[in-house]
Amino acid sequence: MPTLDEQIAHSLEQSRKNGELQSAKSWGKPLAEDQAFSDTPDEFRLPFKMLKDAGYVPPEVEMMKEIAALKEELDGLSSSAPSFEAKRARLTDLRLKVAVRLESMRGNGRL
Repeated sequence: MPTLDEQIAHSLEQSRKNGELQSAKSWGKPLAEDQAFSDTPDEFRLPFKMLKDAGYVPPEVEMMKEIAALKEELDGLSSSAPSFEAKRARLTDLRLKVAVRLESMRGNGRL
């Protein structure tokens, strides 16, 4: 009986031979980078991914997604834009909240 890895490899090989993989829009292109994932500390990536796969997205992950979106918005705004300071303040606030929550998890041994 083949292992799961062998089954996956076989399935991918079949898809490659059939041309299924090459017809995908993303074929040959790098994967889109998820800024929230790369901002997540290494020791939290697996536990958060497991929770997400189980249908529960931790509030810290939602905050990290909002942080990534705010950073992108701020990159496109002029510092003189009316909403710039409010967005920057929100970004600072979210970063602080995430840092405190993650540190609390580390300290409580919840990891």
